Amino acid sequence: MTNHNSAAPPATLWHRLLATLLEELLSPVGIQVYTDLPLLSKPPEADILLLRRDLPQWTAEQRLRLPDGIRDSLASHILIEFKYTESINEEAFLQTLSYDTIYKRAKLVTATEVQTFLVSAKTPRGETLTEWGYVSTKLAGVYRSQARALRSITLLSLNDLSAEPHNAFIKTFASRRKEKRKAFITVEQAGLTWLTEALECLLVALQTYWFSDTGEEFMKQAPTPEQVIFMGKQRLQAYIAKLPVEERFVGLTAQERLSGLSIQERLTDLTVAEIEEYLHQKTSTQLTKGVAKTRSSRK
Repeated sequence: MTNHNSAAPPATLWHRLLATLLEELLSPVGIQVYTDLPLLSKPPEADILLLRRDLPQWTAEQRLRLPDGIRDSLASHILIEFKYTESINEEAFLQTLSYDTIYKRAKLVTATEVQTFLVSAKTPRGETLTEWGYVSTKLAGVYRSQARALRSITLLSLNDLSAEPHNAFIKTFASRRKEKRKAFITVEQAGLTWLTEALECLLVALQTYWFSDTGEEFMKQAPTPEQVIFMGKQRLQAYIAKLPVEERFVGLTAQERLSGLSIQERLTDLTVAEIEEYLHQKTSTQLTKGVAKTRSSRK
C-alpha cells in the first residue's frame, strides 16, 4: 500500500511509470494494463498492476514484449507488485500474498486463472530467498518458492533477468546502472518500428533521469507519467533538431518527408522547366496506358 505522509517530500510513483511503460508496450497487442487496482468494492487501493488477456494463451507477438516468467505463465490474469526502492523482505512477501488472496476472492477467479508476481528492482539477498523457500528456476532472475503458502507468488529480480530483448523493457527499471544501460542499448539496437511515440518519449525520459543530473532533479518533483513523457518528448525534439538535415530523414519514406507541407512548399525548389517536364512525362505515360487499354479491349 502507498504510505502518504504529508510531511515527507513527494515520492515518485515508480509503479505508475512502470504501468505506463507496460501500457504503451502491451496495449497494441491486446493486453489490458491496469494500475492502482481496487481489490474490493470499498478498497484501499493497492500499488499493483494487472495485465489481462482475453485469448487462451499469449500470442507470439505478445511474448516478444513480455519478460521471462510472465511470458511463460498460463494464467490470464497477471498481478504485479513492484518494489523499486524497497528491498524484498517479510512485509513484501506477506503484502503480495494478501493481494493475491483478496483478488481471487473478490473477482471470483480460480488459482489457475491468476498468477501473481513480486517484481524487485533490487537483487534479493540470498538469506531472504532461503528463509522464504525461494529457489532459482531454469530462467535467470525467476524464482519460485517451495513453501506451500507462497507457491502462488513468483519472484522476478530485474537485475538478474537475462539480456534477451523481451526482457529489455522491464529491465530499464533494474536498480543496477549497468543492467539499465544494457537494457536501453538492447532496445535501441533492436530498431523497433512499432514503438509508440509515448513509449519512445518515456524511455528517453527514464534514460535522462538515470544517466544525467538534470533528469534526477526533475524526478525529485514526483512528476506524473504524463509529465515524464512530455519531458522525454522535449529531450527527443531537442536531439533531433541538432542532427544534420540528411540524418533527420533517415528511414522515412518520401511521403513521410513531405507530410504536412502545402503544394507550394513542396514545389519551392523546382523550376518551371522541371515541373513542365514532369507533367509532360506524366501525360505521355497516361496516354500510352490508355492506348494499350483500348487496343486490348478491341481484341
